[in-house]
Amino acid sequence: MEPLRLTDVQLPWKFADRDPRLAPLDIFAEDFAFHLAMIRRQWGVGELTCLALAFAGMVLGAWDLGIGEFTGGGDYNRVGLSGFQNLSDLSLMLALLSIIAWAGVLVTLWTRYPIMRENLVYLWIAMMAVQMGAISSHSESPDFPWGSTGMDWAMLLISNLVLFFLSIVVVHRAVIETRDIHVEERHSHPDPRVVQKAWRDHSLRAWSLSLGMWMIMVNLMSWSGSHAIAQRPPIEDYSELTVAMFVITGFLSAAFLMHVLWYPHFMLGGAGDRIQSVRAREVAGESTGPVTQVEQGKCPICSGSTPAVRHESGTIEVPCAQECTGSGKPGTPCPECESVLPIRIECPSCRSNTTIVSHFSRPEAW
Repeated sequence: MEPLRLTDVQLPWKFADRDPRLAPLDIFAEDFAFHLAMIRRQWGVGELTCLALAFAGMVLGAWDLGIGEFTGGGDYNRVGLSGFQNLSDLSLMLALLSIIAWAGVLVTLWTRYPIMRENLVYLWIAMMAVQMGAISSHSESPDFPWGSTGMDWAMLLISNLVLFFLSIVVVHRAVIETRDIHVEERHSHPDPRVVQKAWRDHSLRAWSLSLGMWMIMVNLMSWSGSHAIAQRPPIEDYSELTVAMFVITGFLSAAFLMHVLWYPHFMLGGAGDRIQSVRAREVAGESTGPVTQVEQGKCPICSGSTPAVRHESGTIEVPCAQECTGSGKPGTPCPECESVLPIRIECPSCRSNTTIVSHFSRPEAW
C-alpha cells in the first residue's frame, strides 16, 4: 500500500466552490479525511480491543438492571472499602470487572504509544480532577446545576482549570513544539515549497480539535455520572437517560483520548522524537534551535568538495586567498587582512579554476 500524506488528499467537492469565505472549512475537511484514512489503515486489533474494553468498563460500571444498587440509593452511611464489602455479590463482581477493563485500557494505551506516556499521565490526572470536581459539586446540590451555590460552581471551575492547564498548557504545547522542531530539523530544504508542504503534512488542526472534544466529553461524562447517583434515597425519578449519556460520553472520551495519543505517536514516533515543550528541553540541556543548513561547494569539473560554502539564507562564503583566517562574500574585502576575497576558486582535487557560483546547484525558478 502506497504511503499517504496529507497533501495527497483530494476532496470530491469544496466549500470554497460555493463561497470563497468558506475556504478554511476545506482545510479542516482535508485534515479530517486524512485522519479517517490513516485510522482505517493504522488501527488494528489493539485499538479495537482497547475501545471494546472502554465500552465494557462503562457498561459494567453503570449496570443496575436486576441489582437495584443505584436505583435504591445504596447505603450512604458506608464509603470506601467498607462500601465495597457490603455490596451484593453481583454488584461487587461487576465493579471489579469494570476496574479490570479500565486497567486494560490504561495498559494498552501505555504500551502502544510509548512517546506519549508522560502525556497520558497528565491527561488521566486531568480527567480524574474533573470527575472529583463534578462529585464535589453534586455533594451539596444533587440537582446541580439547578439549586446550586457559588461554592458548587467553584469546585467545578477549579477542576476545569486543572483540566485546561494539563491538556492545553502542558500536553498541547508539548506536541505542537515537538512538531515544530521536527519539521525544522528533519524537513528543512532549500526550496521553500518543499518546506511549506512539510508543514502542511504535519498539520495538527484535527488533532487539536480532537483534544478539545475530549475535554468536552470528559465534562459531560463527569456531570452525567455524578448526576445519576447524586439523588438521595428514596429515589423516585432515577434517570436511565442520564446513565445512557454517561456511558456514551464516557466511550467517546476514551475514543478521543486514543486519537489524541495515537496521532503524535504516528506522526513523530518513527523519527524517535520525544514529546516535550521547548522549555522542558531547555531545562534538560537540549538544544532547541533549528539546525542551520550549509551547502558545501562542489567542483563543476570533478564534483570534489571545495572550500566555498552556501548558507541557508543563500549567502556564499569563501576563505581568503591570502594566508589569514578570514572569510566572507566573494568580491568583498576580507575582514582580517582587507584584501579582496576571490570570485574564482581552485579545486583541491583537479586544480581547475572556476567561478564560485558554478560550485553550487541552482534552485528551481518559481
